[in-house]
Amino acid sequence: MIASSRNSLNFKTIVSKIFYLCFIMARLIEFDEEQAIQKAMEVFWKKGYAATSMRDLTDAMQINSSSLYNTIGDKHRLFVRCIKHYIKMRIDAVEQRYISFASPIQALESFIKDAADIITTEPNSCLCVKATFEIEGDDPEIQAIITSYDNFTHRFLKDLVEKAQSQHQIGQNENADTVADYLVSTFIGWYNSFILHQDRNKILNMADFIIRQLRC
Repeated sequence: MIASSRNSLNFKTIVSKIFYLCFIMARLIEFDEEQAIQKAMEVFWKKGYAATSMRDLTDAMQINSSSLYNTIGDKHRLFVRCIKHYIKMRIDAVEQRYISFASPIQALESFIKDAADIITTEPNSCLCVKATFEIEGDDPEIQAIITSYDNFTHRFLKDLVEKAQSQHQIGQNENADTVADYLVSTFIGWYNSFILHQDRNKILNMADFIIRQLRC
């Protein structure tokens, strides 16, 4: 009986260790997958969806094509994951940066200036804007993901406008929803303008103009 009990305990110990090792390996695989998604995102961001080959992706991710298909899927599934990863990065950055401002008008003005700065200094433009013009209309899934990000940006800006209006920092005559729509559309226009003209001062001047108009 004693020997049987010991064998039972040993078996339970072995099983527990196996489950623990499986858990650790799963966490390692998950971590590696996130790193791979980041690398793939950078390739899509630089080259665009159509110009990116599976070889480009597997080279950047440092995995073979069979591993890619088994863990994530085909090129489209990977692009979906990359777009979601990119949007999460953007949302996290926005929420962390603008929560510390002393007033909503300061946060709003900084958001506008940051948008102008990013558009004119980020070499690969915006991944979502690229996807919008390249494949969004032909891909309902990508369209839905990018629309959700657009809605987040709209809500964030609308909230800042409403708070600034409630504190009499900007005029209360304008509809906050319309102002947020205008700003989002303006940022997209800036991307297009900078791609065509490569004129940083032009974008910065427009940013200053919008800020002056908000304070009128």
